[in-house]
Amino acid sequence: MHPAETFELLLGMLGAILVLYWLAERLRWPPSVALLVGGGGLAFIPGVPLVSLDPGLVLVLFLPPLLGDGAWNIEVSRFRRHLPGILSLAIGAVVFSTLVVAWVAHRVMPSLPWAACAALGAIVSPPDAISARAVLQRVQLPRRLSTLLEGESLLNDATGLVIFRFAVAATMGARFEAGAAVGQFVLLVTGGIVVGLASGALWSILVRRLGDDVLIVVVTVFSSWAGYVVAEAIGVSGVIAVVTGGLVLGWRQHVVFSAAMRLRGSSFWNTMIFLLEASVFILIGLSLRDVLVRSGGIEAALGGFALPLLAIVLALTVARFAWIFASDAVVALLRRLGVGRDEPLGAACATVMSWAGMRGVVTLAAALTLPAAIPGRDFILLAAFGVILVTVVVQGSTLGLLIRLTGVRRTEADAPPLDLFAAERAMMLAQLDAVERLARDEDGNVVHPQLLRRYTARATVGENFTGTVEERTQAIASHFDVVIGVVRAGREELVKLHRAGRIDDETLRSLELDLDLEELGAESAKV
Repeated sequence: MHPAETFELLLGMLGAILVLYWLAERLRWPPSVALLVGGGGLAFIPGVPLVSLDPGLVLVLFLPPLLGDGAWNIEVSRFRRHLPGILSLAIGAVVFSTLVVAWVAHRVMPSLPWAACAALGAIVSPPDAISARAVLQRVQLPRRLSTLLEGESLLNDATGLVIFRFAVAATMGARFEAGAAVGQFVLLVTGGIVVGLASGALWSILVRRLGDDVLIVVVTVFSSWAGYVVAEAIGVSGVIAVVTGGLVLGWRQHVVFSAAMRLRGSSFWNTMIFLLEASVFILIGLSLRDVLVRSGGIEAALGGFALPLLAIVLALTVARFAWIFASDAVVALLRRLGVGRDEPLGAACATVMSWAGMRGVVTLAAALTLPAAIPGRDFILLAAFGVILVTVVVQGSTLGLLIRLTGVRRTEADAPPLDLFAAERAMMLAQLDAVERLARDEDGNVVHPQLLRRYTARATVGENFTGTVEERTQAIASHFDVVIGVVRAGREELVKLHRAGRIDDETLRSLELDLDLEELGAESAKV
């Protein structure tokens, strides 16, 4: 493809992302479903070139920033608390699902060697971090459930990729040794953690020393790719390195970022993540035609592989249900024996967690790296795409309905020790204490009385409010609606003065920035 045609394809893809995302919002579909299905439909439009994904490029381009974003935003305290459950899913569920899928694949395709069946199981077993966050960010789940699912999706790729490497090597004639596999897995994970901690420490040092917000944004974005590339170059897990580094960055950013840096960085980062995440799903959809061409066409795919593909999808789904329900039964038993401290999830939460197993870019990229000489490569590639399509479209589009049907929702047990208003009061009292010191001169005389009155009123307004939490929330929203209206009136007046030639661009931008910050604060306070 000519470079100009590639650029035109990228522009067309961006336009398709905007249209499909808009449609998903209007139809109340998960955007990942609309993008995947829309991309698959676009792939068959006459004139659209055949899209063939380079697996190495896909992994290094998309995986580090999207994994880093997930690690950045996950609650570290909850991640640490629920780490045993996360590891049960990220390691135990992946290994169990791999074995189940390998057994079923060998039953429905007896000609496929056991090692190739294991490679297929390793490819489709790990739920995808990108697919999971694309769906989970649009539903409300109990915090424990969200932490388990997010943590699982961040860590399970390492397990699946290690099993995949050994299975491919065994398929090509190498000898498999369980001890060597476990040893390599420990080495990959440990090395990835070390690289992640080092990249996080280096980032903290650079952010403190760099004085330019633009450079800090670049270093922050660069850190996820750098950690991944360095880890993979020295032979350890890039996935674990990115997740570890992201946890460090997310924990440290509250104390090393300035307010301006946080606002600028968040705006850029959120836009970049949106484009990368949307591009992943539409590229997977666009690659459908290439997958079908490799498999001999749609007729051959549906005619020869339909039943085996259905068996693989069912085996994968049943294996996840079996592992999660069995693990929950073990948690309940341990609690009865007085050994465990965690409450069992219960049937409703376990059902939702079992259904939230969407696959995505890592599954497809791993399938595309299969050597051409591996037995059953076409079937494995088609199975990988089929699993992605079914899990994202079927499970992703029905997860919200399942949550409503099962009645799973956040409860008081999910709330932190201090609610929003209590935390806000503690913050305001600290501000009042500071202003009482800073607003006075050395002799104790008040030199900034307006500031003192303002912060005194803010700190005492909560105590004087006698209504319910809902009434207070409505009163706050009404208050800041007025603030926003006032800000917009001021902005309209500035624009009139500028259009009339009474103020220059520099004055407009300076005063407009003040209004923008005031409006942003009001919008944030309403939520």
